[in-house]
Amino acid sequence: MNKQTFRQAAGLSEELANRWFELVVAAMDEFDINTPARQAAFIAQIRHESGGFRQLVESFNYKPSALAIFSRVPAQQREMLGRRLAEAEVPLVRQQQIANLAYGGRYGNGDPASGDGWRYRGRGLKQITFRDNYAACGKALGSDLLSAPDLLASADNLAARSAGWFWKTNGCNGPADRGDFAGTTRIINGPAMDGQEKRVAFWNDARSALRLA
Repeated sequence: MNKQTFRQAAGLSEELANRWFELVVAAMDEFDINTPARQAAFIAQIRHESGGFRQLVESFNYKPSALAIFSRVPAQQREMLGRRLAEAEVPLVRQQQIANLAYGGRYGNGDPASGDGWRYRGRGLKQITFRDNYAACGKALGSDLLSAPDLLASADNLAARSAGWFWKTNGCNGPADRGDFAGTTRIINGPAMDGQEKRVAFWNDARSALRLA
């Protein structure tokens, strides 16, 4: 894969392609994302997860109605916590509250009062989330991500490698090999299949660039 092919597959500007090409290709090499079918699915998914390779930290800037995607954010609190009509963005303190409610008490995170939901919110090209995943990812990549979770957002090589690590560790190559793109989404996003229509559009872009379609 050359840089122009990558740029087309990921729908990137020249600037973003220059930033990410070598790092993403190295991550794909490291984690056996080594066929056009695997690469097309991987690029499409991380394109969606990272907002087009631009967003390396999860945002909780949600309208009240959109908070329904988080089952642990009580319905009666969504109006209070979500973005209000006069607000351009949810204030930081309320974003922290949303994250702590949504992610507290799961996968190694302490309860909402611990702050772990916010501390271990999504980061990197895949948006690694939860304390257990940060611990396992950090061990695999040789970085102390529990103490310094922001490394996944500040170090582009770790942002890319963490995505490759998640992909291989969670068996995404299997469904990619079978052409089961929805299967990769279920692994990444769970049964909610959030944004699947856009993910499929990105997959089609990548498949076209890699001459699979």
